[in-house]
Amino acid sequence: MFAKKLLLAFAAVSLLAVPAAAADFPKGPVTYMIPFNAGGESDIFARAQQPLLEKALGQSVVITYLVGGGGAVGWKELIRNKPDGYYTAGFNLPHIILQPLQRAKAGYKTEEVKPVMLFMSTPNALVVPKDSPYKTLDDLLAAAKKKPGAVVLGGSGSQTANHLGVVRLNKMAGVEISYIPGTGTGDMISALLGKHVDGLMTYTTVAKNYANDVRCLAVATPTRLSVLPDAPTFKELGYDLQEGAYRGLAVPPGTPDDVVKVLYEACKKVNADPEFKQKMDNMGFFLVDMGPEESTKFINELTPIYKGILEELKK
Repeated sequence: MFAKKLLLAFAAVSLLAVPAAAADFPKGPVTYMIPFNAGGESDIFARAQQPLLEKALGQSVVITYLVGGGGAVGWKELIRNKPDGYYTAGFNLPHIILQPLQRAKAGYKTEEVKPVMLFMSTPNALVVPKDSPYKTLDDLLAAAKKKPGAVVLGGSGSQTANHLGVVRLNKMAGVEISYIPGTGTGDMISALLGKHVDGLMTYTTVAKNYANDVRCLAVATPTRLSVLPDAPTFKELGYDLQEGAYRGLAVPPGTPDDVVKVLYEACKKVNADPEFKQKMDNMGFFLVDMGPEESTKFINELTPIYKGILEELKK
């Protein structure tokens, strides 16, 4: 009898020790931190997701910003937070791979950023103002060859898809184009339209949504895009440059998998919404659906690829 009571007591203690089940999550507001400034792809997408996420989760979703280091400041803060699912953040590839590889003190490790879902991507696009003297990619590269360093392209952050795109183009074309990193796409659009830079290595979203203000010289995709049918690919112009960013939602390391699943199902439901999908398609976003395990696998597959690219660029 005593042994039976002891077993029941242990069982009760064990149940009390188990973290709150996913059935109890969320019980309050969920923070969605954007590690870039307002007006960029991460922000635009999150703002569109927000009402649908709130409906799916049954709680308010509070969007906040923590800008700096091409996202690194935000991801450093993410991994320090309590792993209970209430603090989430947007994350980007290849950023979270490149930054720890190139910075001894990035503030976080790639594997510490726990993916919930990779939900969209935006390929790189090289754009210039509509009145730019550079009518084609060849025009821009010719100017860069004539005066090394004089042609200046802006982009979102350092050790990012935009930054790497410029570095790789320099290597492929044998030129020296200068790169100026901004805190996000939003501020670099202002820099471009204000003629503070000659062009941007940016994303297809900018080429699409600012079509009246910019000329897209090339997109970093295998084939031309239906949303930008007149924009040639770098590949067809002689440079096999395929680069861009994947974006998703992440949580601190140690967040219970059942809680991650609740967040994933909510994000997945948003992507499946027909009206949301159409809106994002029209804006140049490409929706994807990679859950926690698939996202982790994708990151692990990309890491050696980017290590190889960085090694090649050193030669």
